[in-house]
Amino acid sequence: MPAVLIISPHFPPSNQVGAHRARLFAIHLPAFGWEPVILTVDEKYYEESLDHNLSRLVPKGLRVEKAGAFRVTRPRLVGDIGLRGFFQLYRKAKKLIRENQIDFLLVTIPSFYPALLGRLLHARTGIPYGIDYQDPWVHRFPGSDRMFSRHWFSMKLSGFLEPIAVKNAALITGVAEGYYKGVLDRNPGLRRRALTGAMPIGGEMADHDKVSELGLRPYLFDRTPGKIRLMYAGAMLPKAYAPLEAILDTISRHPGVFDNLEIYFIGTGRTPDDPKGYTIRPLAEKYGLWNTVIFEHPRRIPYLDVLVHLEAVDGVFILGSTEPHYTPSKVYQGVLSRKPILAVLHQASSAVAVIRSANTGVVLAYDGEAEVHRIKEEFVGIYQHFMTFMRNFDPRQVNMEAFEQYSARQVTAALAQLLNKL
Repeated sequence: MPAVLIISPHFPPSNQVGAHRARLFAIHLPAFGWEPVILTVDEKYYEESLDHNLSRLVPKGLRVEKAGAFRVTRPRLVGDIGLRGFFQLYRKAKKLIRENQIDFLLVTIPSFYPALLGRLLHARTGIPYGIDYQDPWVHRFPGSDRMFSRHWFSMKLSGFLEPIAVKNAALITGVAEGYYKGVLDRNPGLRRRALTGAMPIGGEMADHDKVSELGLRPYLFDRTPGKIRLMYAGAMLPKAYAPLEAILDTISRHPGVFDNLEIYFIGTGRTPDDPKGYTIRPLAEKYGLWNTVIFEHPRRIPYLDVLVHLEAVDGVFILGSTEPHYTPSKVYQGVLSRKPILAVLHQASSAVAVIRSANTGVVLAYDGEAEVHRIKEEFVGIYQHFMTFMRNFDPRQVNMEAFEQYSARQVTAALAQLLNKL
């Protein structure tokens, strides 16, 4: 069986979202004729709280190699785990490639800096390599146009490093085409010499089954009689605040329509482990909705805890970004929870098709920043439509056959096909 070395600085028991990409690939690659070998950073160097239950979702027998890293200094100068572990990952990967029959190297980013390992290891060992984009690398954040700001330096550095990293890449993939389209436009030679493929994070039903096996129970909220509880779990993107504010403004102006609604934001804090790093609360207070309609638990909770809380709510709230490429991975968890979904998404996001094809929710789709005003105009009607949808919702109506193309197994099949072509 040919082998693929997957470099992912975060891997269980890391509770970072990026840890799941390599984990899900590793579960299903053997079924398609490829042996995965994972190279990650030893968890003792992680800053975030660990999720040891997540380790129980890793396939038994999977070869996981761990590298060291420089520890975080005080004051904190470098936090990025990919940068702190860069040289250790390089040495370990070179040793693995030279001492084992490794046929391909795949680096999944972020962290972005390890993308440079592909180019370095290709030069030293000749191994073909690919880069998998879970986020765009060269990216304009709010504030990146302000000269000499932190975001400005980050954008300039990424623009300098990315062409170096991708120069000899044989494969460029991402969770959606928009995540890597920019790199192809900026480096036209890639279109001639590299294979490309869009593969979402995908959903894994076995993860949801594990919740009941472990006997986990929700602990962040209690049921309020007469209330409809929706849950949003995951980080807030900088360009998601404009649609969120439009929603909160609408709710505040129509109290009679939304008097039965509660939305819980979980894991939306400024940092993963700060219990007071509120990002939603200031907006909720601005519109007089805090602790009546809008609730926030800023600290990130373990992945399986997210799934058990999804089981406890009445529905799932999905909020996208004004950027067309953004496809929130929480959509797949929402579908597999078989709960009705209320979503506000950019019309170009692939998540729109996921929800509609699975017949599992109601979507307000808009065209980016230019159409944020439409959210204010249409959210009342969309919410009333959602309430009708939810009253008539039967979990058996979720079209799992249509959703299969978004399963982690089918996503990994697409990766294996590309590896076979290479």
